Amino acid sequence: MRSRRLALLAAGLGLTLAVSACGANQESPQSNDDQDSGSSSTGEGVPVGVILPETASSARWEGFDKPMLEAALRAEGLDPHIENAQGDVQKFATLADGMINDGVKVLIIASINSELGGTVAQKANAQGIPTIDYDRLNLGGSSDYYVSFDNVKVGELQGQGMADALKDKPDGAQVIEIEGAPTDNNATLFYNGQQNILKPLYDSGKLKLVRSQPIDNWDNQVGGTTFEQIFTSNGSKVDGVVAANDGLAGAVITILKKYQLNGKVPVTGQDATADGLKAILSGDQYMTVFKPIKEEAEATAKLAAALAKGDKAAADKIATDESDDPTGKRKVKSVLLEPFMITKADVKRVIDEGYVKAEEVCTGETQAACTELGIS
Repeated sequence: MRSRRLALLAAGLGLTLAVSACGANQESPQSNDDQDSGSSSTGEGVPVGVILPETASSARWEGFDKPMLEAALRAEGLDPHIENAQGDVQKFATLADGMINDGVKVLIIASINSELGGTVAQKANAQGIPTIDYDRLNLGGSSDYYVSFDNVKVGELQGQGMADALKDKPDGAQVIEIEGAPTDNNATLFYNGQQNILKPLYDSGKLKLVRSQPIDNWDNQVGGTTFEQIFTSNGSKVDGVVAANDGLAGAVITILKKYQLNGKVPVTGQDATADGLKAILSGDQYMTVFKPIKEEAEATAKLAAALAKGDKAAADKIATDESDDPTGKRKVKSVLLEPFMITKADVKRVIDEGYVKAEEVCTGETQAACTELGIS
């Protein structure tokens, strides 16, 4: 059993979170940013509730997680009620109350922040409904199970990507870090993983950290504006940008284009979205992190099926990893899946595995790269 040390968030976990829809990271054609995610329940099978957090910062929640969770839960004989809170904490709480009152047998929570997620889990648990923290661990919460990726490893891949991209630069290559929301524990884990790789390079002088800045709410527009402020205050000099996901990477690339530096300054990302992959093929983004969300959805569905039957022994056989919750001073039974680095040579893998369609990335300036890599 492996243990993952989850860092305590320094920032307070407020209940106010307004997410702005912006940036270059748009939904794939199978979903719509401008509409709320409706329930996919058919009334057949054991009812299970799923609440997703938003659609503004990343295309993954509606483009990947929703359809993959729905398919996986149905395959386990469950009836999924899947809703998206669209970044609204009050809506998240209201959706949870509705699902609890409707008698779902398991509640799966991809929370906006830990305090909210913990409150929802506590309400569900009080009614005898087991909860699963999905993708994000709610620090100080009460869910007995957690399914995600090894998020420290995600950060290490981002750090290694930046180290690889700048390896031939003279000592002192300047790096700006644009990180995720301080209220999202995953953002802390990504940062910790990045520093496992990058801090020794900063300490040795091989690389120079200009500034590391978390971005509230993972807001892409704020991320781009913040990056430009840091960049211009540094004399409009930067050699590499660690961006915590593809949405923030897209916002950074927009600013780099303004200064005609796109393709010259490597940028990291995460989520292997269509826009992120297109940016990699065009040379504007160096890498992203591919998290096979189908595996996350399937593990969650198997866990939910066991819990719906009241079979904790079966659930424990699925959740064989362990995560520390330092706020709650507890260990949480977990499924921690492996993420993968995707550079230009690896884009075909994401498409071949069905996460993104070739026609979403092979357009205009990227068509030649697709042909070269055998993507069709």
